Amino acid sequence: EVILIGKGIGFGKKKGDVVPEDQAEKTFLLKDEQEQEQYRQLISYVDQDLLEILNDVMVLIEKRMGETLYEHIHVALTDHLSFAINRANQNVQFSNPFLFEIESLYPKEFQVAQEVVQVLQEKIGVAFPPGEVGFIALHIHSAVTDKSLRDMNRHHQLIAKLVEIIEENLGIQLDRQGINYNRLIQHLHRAIERVYEGETLGQETNLAKVLKSTYPVCYNLAWKLIKVMQ
Repeated sequence: EVILIGKGIGFGKKKGDVVPEDQAEKTFLLKDEQEQEQYRQLISYVDQDLLEILNDVMVLIEKRMGETLYEHIHVALTDHLSFAINRANQNVQFSNPFLFEIESLYPKEFQVAQEVVQVLQEKIGVAFPPGEVGFIALHIHSAVTDKSLRDMNRHHQLIAKLVEIIEENLGIQLDRQGINYNRLIQHLHRAIERVYEGETLGQETNLAKVLKSTYPVCYNLAWKLIKVMQ
């Protein structure tokens, strides 16, 4: 089934009528039967005006990211934003424990998510809490990479655990806003990704010896982190 999006595209139309191609500003194909059913259910409880605005948001995301979005974002992000708007209107706050990590790992998605929040604030007058930008950024990343939110959240939980171990073992508090924290998060993320992608870095035995003798505490801590990741 194909979803056609355009201003007034269904006005005065009945079953069997032809829709001129130039009226469709955007089309997307729902191949998965479960996605089709979920979208049908969404349409029944999401306000029609809001649905139009959220469709415009999808077009904006695709334009800013410069990539075709996987179809599941139409269900997942529409569903998420409609509930997020209800939460914001009822002043229900949801914290995002991975906000710094998400901003570090997905800077482009985070920037686009900030723009999405701004557009929604202008069009429907709703003010989202800061953590919501992170959640939207995850949906955007999921839509351009076809990774599941579940897998991404597992990665973020693991990275948060690793950071906690570093702080506990070294007796320090890492500066979440600093460039070094950003580098650490990026490296941990790539280490996890490399395992899933089957990449190897090769054996750096000489470097390992130097690091082991020069930074024994950090070297041993690195081994501990690897064991936790395993």
